[in-house]
Amino acid sequence: MKYILMMQFALAEWRTEMINNWPAHDIQVHMEHLRKFREEFIASGEMVVTHGLAGPDDARFVRARQGEAPEVTDGPFPETKEFLAGYVIVDVDTIERAYYIASRWSEGPGPGGKPLNLPVEVRHVMSPSGEEM
Repeated sequence: MKYILMMQFALAEWRTEMINNWPAHDIQVHMEHLRKFREEFIASGEMVVTHGLAGPDDARFVRARQGEAPEVTDGPFPETKEFLAGYVIVDVDTIERAYYIASRWSEGPGPGGKPLNLPVEVRHVMSPSGEEM
């Protein structure tokens, strides 16, 4: 079964503690964790795809308007507390395995090597036919 793992990042922390502000060594350690994470789960055949996303300042929200050009607004909304930092899609036998992979991603090191323990939302990816509904 496929699951999408979505890493959330606190918007307030993004503004003040962006990875770009970390010491170079801490960035290298974090990126090495991500490389090993990808390699491990690609080798196991469980990782379908993974992507980090541009920061929230690049986000736009689009809403259809009947008979008009779409409405495009900057995001995130002021009341937003967290934003989607990246995602992984895995194909695993059990939800517990998806939880394990999510926890491995979450434990990525931050400044000083301290695990970030960022929240990762885990959701089942339904088939294109929607037959699970």
